[in-house]
Amino acid sequence: MAGEAGRLLSGFGRRYAVVVRVATLPPIAAIGLLRSSSAEFTATAVVVAAAVVWTCVQGRWRWRGQIAVDVVVLLGLCLTVFWTGAEADGNTGWLRLLVVFACVTWQWHTPPLTGALAALIAGGGMLVVFAAAGLDLSASQVWVPVMAAMSRAAWVLVTRAAERADRMAAEAEKVRREAAVAAAVRAEERELVNSLHDTAATTLLMVGLGQVPPGAAWLAPQARRDLDRLRALDGGRTSPEADLVELLRADLGTGHLTVELDVPPRLSLPSDVAGAIAGAVREALNNVRRHAGTDRGWVRLRGDARTLLVEISDEGRGFAAGDTVTARRGLRESVHGRMNRVGGTATITSAEGVGTVVRLKWSS
Repeated sequence: MAGEAGRLLSGFGRRYAVVVRVATLPPIAAIGLLRSSSAEFTATAVVVAAAVVWTCVQGRWRWRGQIAVDVVVLLGLCLTVFWTGAEADGNTGWLRLLVVFACVTWQWHTPPLTGALAALIAGGGMLVVFAAAGLDLSASQVWVPVMAAMSRAAWVLVTRAAERADRMAAEAEKVRREAAVAAAVRAEERELVNSLHDTAATTLLMVGLGQVPPGAAWLAPQARRDLDRLRALDGGRTSPEADLVELLRADLGTGHLTVELDVPPRLSLPSDVAGAIAGAVREALNNVRRHAGTDRGWVRLRGDARTLLVEISDEGRGFAAGDTVTARRGLRESVHGRMNRVGGTATITSAEGVGTVVRLKWSS
């Protein structure tokens, strides 16, 4: 059984077999001693002590061939009926119980063939010894192999249930992995679309709408930055942390929008968080450039690596609270969407003629 449930069950079978055999020792030993005649009490006590010691030893350590040795020792204990005089007073019940519990519990931690052979040899050998001693064989003694077979059947049912549990867990894990892969692909596609919208698409749209004056010096550097950012999306594994301030400064040299930064010298954050916040700020500034009717904006950063607030503001034309501009894709995906995906929030405050303030909040 290769699954987790199978491995746990395998260890449990071994441990529980030891517990059962050790737990039944006190009543078995009591039966052997109490039913012994006074003349044979000393000899019986020695055999009972040997049985107790052996049961504890084989339960404490596990080695190759242990089951075979266990069978031999149990048959040797059965042979002591000739020495203790048990063939005369019929004091064999405790030996029968010792063999029965061994045959039953072997089935919980051995291969089927090994467990069956051990039960047949131990149970059959006990019957042969008792018959040779002239003892009457009770029905319970004859049924020892049958009880071992019933124990094996019950263990097989439990094992199959564990295998079914492992298969169900494996299928659930497969579904979870597939869902995680699909979610990662969707997230990557969404980020690619957002980055395309925030960079090249926005620049090209401004050119197409005639918002870029002829010979604008900032256009070529901006186009290069757009292409570099798109290439970086396929640049492989990123570092665990990134400097948010550095990312914010990277987009301010375009010349087509004057941005005043009020930020600390450095603020390291997890790369995905820093990237999301920087992307949201970039899109907010794009909206200032495209819609606010002003060439000046402000970015203010306060906080630390545990909690922070970024404010992007302008003194442009603004918009009414119910304006559909708040439902545009750039704000919905590139600002709100990015912040939501890293556990942050974005709020937009604006009114006609008084400008707009975008607040980005995040805490770890």
